Amino acid sequence: DVPLVTTIHATEAGRHQGWLPEEMNRTIHGVEHWLAGESGRVIACSGYMRDQITRLFDVPAARVDVVPNGVDDRAWHARPRAVASARARFAGDGPLVGYAGRLVYEKGVQHLVRAVPSLRDRHPGLRVVIAGDGPYKDELVDQARRLRLDDTVRFAGFLDSTQLPAVLAATDATVIPSLYEPFGMIALEAAAAGAPLAVADTGGLAEIVEPGVTGVTFPHSDPDALAGAVDQLIGDEVFARRLARRARNMVSERYGWATIAARTAGSYSAARREHGSFQARRAAALLGGGRSRISIPEGNLLAMDGAVC
Repeated sequence: DVPLVTTIHATEAGRHQGWLPEEMNRTIHGVEHWLAGESGRVIACSGYMRDQITRLFDVPAARVDVVPNGVDDRAWHARPRAVASARARFAGDGPLVGYAGRLVYEKGVQHLVRAVPSLRDRHPGLRVVIAGDGPYKDELVDQARRLRLDDTVRFAGFLDSTQLPAVLAATDATVIPSLYEPFGMIALEAAAAGAPLAVADTGGLAEIVEPGVTGVTFPHSDPDALAGAVDQLIGDEVFARRLARRARNMVSERYGWATIAARTAGSYSAARREHGSFQARRAAALLGGGRSRISIPEGNLLAMDGAVC
């Protein structure tokens, strides 16, 4: 009989903006609910996820610890020659805007593509590099073609850890336009690489990037606001580089693996220390009313009780 600690980085409801459209989605949600309830401690990657876990799964906030993801910032420091090579490969005569991540609907890349025509009008020679792959790629390629962006937007495919740091460092702005983002690992990686950040003000991203200090933000699903945020960076290189320096320092100070490991160990220690009392409470609840059935309400789970998706 050992304590159970569960780390939850995302929820099925969150991935679908609060909805559980199919029976499989409802089944996954039910398993998540059961697992969170059985755990002496739950680790969430952000305050946003902590709030989602407590609301969706009826877990007391006192049992949820926020431990962010970590990053080895040194692994994201590219050599100047590699950065220059990436710039030569992807940039044109103007600014270079980048995105890196999975190509799925909730990452919001469609809103970045939609913002490109206005950015290109303001900044002749602008290029956009989209690094990554996923089931939404074909739709994004079609969208870029319909907007006549074939010469402006380049889909680079998956770039591994030997290539991506240099590409991120070569950008004048790296955009993270997610609709749903429990944490936002790419924000740490891009900041560690030295890229100026423009991120959607949503989920864990809002906890990483401080507007005007370590990056710029915009409301998700708003291409005009996204374009305005990117324009702040590529229109003022001094401002952009100042933010990038602060963001890089922030990553090394707050998100180094030694710090994250210590916080994780603290959660496991608390679970072990509290295991006896947690088991006693569970036993008393079972004796009092038996094992309760997990009830999954209809509708948008993240729009109930004042929650937002």
